[in-house]
Amino acid sequence: MGISFFILAILLSLGACSGKEKNENSENNEKKNNILQATSANLPISHNMLKQAQFDTVHYQKVEGVLTVNGKVAADDSKLIQVFATLTGYATQVNVQLGDYVRKGQLLAVVHSGEIATYENQLSDARSNLSVAKKKLQIEMDLKNSQLATDKDVTDAQSEVSKAQAAITQVMNLFQIYKKGEGSTYQILAPISGYIIQKNINNGMEITSDNNRSLFTISEINDVWVIANIFETDIPKVKEGYKAEITSISYPDSVFHGTIDKVYNFLDPASKTMQARIKIDNNHGLLKPEMFTSVKIHYPGKDSMIAIASSAIIFDNNAYYVLVKGGGDSLSIREVLPSLSQGNTTYIKTGLSPSEIIVTKDQLLLYNALLQ
Repeated sequence: MGISFFILAILLSLGACSGKEKNENSENNEKKNNILQATSANLPISHNMLKQAQFDTVHYQKVEGVLTVNGKVAADDSKLIQVFATLTGYATQVNVQLGDYVRKGQLLAVVHSGEIATYENQLSDARSNLSVAKKKLQIEMDLKNSQLATDKDVTDAQSEVSKAQAAITQVMNLFQIYKKGEGSTYQILAPISGYIIQKNINNGMEITSDNNRSLFTISEINDVWVIANIFETDIPKVKEGYKAEITSISYPDSVFHGTIDKVYNFLDPASKTMQARIKIDNNHGLLKPEMFTSVKIHYPGKDSMIAIASSAIIFDNNAYYVLVKGGGDSLSIREVLPSLSQGNTTYIKTGLSPSEIIVTKDQLLLYNALLQ
């Protein structure tokens, strides 16, 4: 009896499942019939609902190709300045480190220089000479008033005063150019605001003015370049003005958009690749010089296909649909067969013709309204 009861339970369960499947199939078939009816005619829709929607015109467009290459972030040369030593000496103070953000005019380092000491001695001598020249001029003017000196004597004395004043002015101008600090030191100031991307100075280090290596390199990184390496076979696919998408291992979920603004029309002898430069808006400061990146370059293909906004497509009942505008306030549901999607564009194999108008916003709301 227990076995009979068990078999009966199984049969009832199978019957329930079969009934549930029949109900689901019935619902799917009913929805499919509703869709077929909506695709066979233009159905009226509320004018207020249509006012909220957005439309676009179906058109032919060349299918974009995508070339993926490696690249590296580089500072924009036009926003990069190298800071060199102006006089020989040794560093007594270094205020910044690699990667620091500095503002224009900020003190970077202090250098003690024997040349500054020499200029200080010249300034002292020039001030002494000026004092002596002024006294001599006063004497010559007194003698002239007593008719014991000539006009030439007074003129000569005035000339000596002018020479001494010129010598003082010259040294003071040099102090301003070299940014003299306290004592026999001069200051190194930031010429622009930006980040320290190179630093070749430490406390106590000897500094020579004839060294061709910069002490600091400062760069603004609100705009950066990405240098992409293009293999010979891909050179025809890369031209100035093409759009590019940049990703990095540091920010795998972020996509940075840029445009190729320069193609270097020669091959690098080491890598045997041609380089293309992509300008990137980096106001967020995420991209840093020397970062490695993946670059996707979009180039126009040879074949054209029907293209629509990807947002216009509705997926329902294992099929793809769009809403096509008819006359007046009417819409129809049209089944389409997508070929491929690239970004915000989807290319269509069948189902649409050029110049037809489709819904690109609020299409789900309108779609459900048409099926009711």
